[in-house]
Amino acid sequence: MSKEVKIIERKDVPHDGIMLFGFPDVGLVGVIAASHLISEFKLTEVASMDSRLLPPLIVLHEGLPHSPVRIFGNHDILLAVSETAISSDTIYPIMHTLIDWGTSKNVKMMISMSGIPVQDRQDIEKLNVFAAASNPETLKVVQNKGIQVLKEGYMVGPQAIMMQYCASTKIPAITLLAQCFFNYPDPEAAAALLKELTRVLGIKVDVSKLLEKGEEIRLRARDVMKRTRQELSKMKKTQEYDIPLYVS
Repeated sequence: MSKEVKIIERKDVPHDGIMLFGFPDVGLVGVIAASHLISEFKLTEVASMDSRLLPPLIVLHEGLPHSPVRIFGNHDILLAVSETAISSDTIYPIMHTLIDWGTSKNVKMMISMSGIPVQDRQDIEKLNVFAAASNPETLKVVQNKGIQVLKEGYMVGPQAIMMQYCASTKIPAITLLAQCFFNYPDPEAAAALLKELTRVLGIKVDVSKLLEKGEEIRLRARDVMKRTRQELSKMKKTQEYDIPLYVS
């Protein structure tokens, strides 16, 4: 783990589960999906991040201070979520520390929830969800669940760091990417992603409330999306629209 980033455990942390990541990115898909999972499964905060690499801010909930990066959990799931955009300068040590911490808890698999920007998103009624994996064996698991594989493309942001680090350290990892808006919070994309997540994990997640509160979520998430958009531009996030040149 990075010496600049600490994970402070507040409760007994379960072992041998699945670790999920929901960080600000295009459409805020991962954050919206994570927030819904916390509510639906009544996940409790088990740990939080402390680091001078984070912005000098706290998040207030019910009048009490919290770190902007927290980990929630139950006996099956650990869920790392950030309520603030992570800068391109700090994303490596922050993601590496979270993954190392999850590894210390013997998690079976890590899953990043995110979006993939698509042009003319407003004209798409049925959103596709794609997957990538850290190794061939894990990719086969995804394919057996009937989820489309992102065969060619670029990945930029927290999920790219997670995938790269998990591949190099031989940790089974999946990134789920729902088609989404680039600049606007997209709760519909989060709902589409969660439906595919249920197939991977074999759990049930009711997304009806998420869809019903779509407009409310969009309004509440505007400021986070604005700050996230600034960081995405520094990460060259628009490159995900590009088609890579394949060199054999």
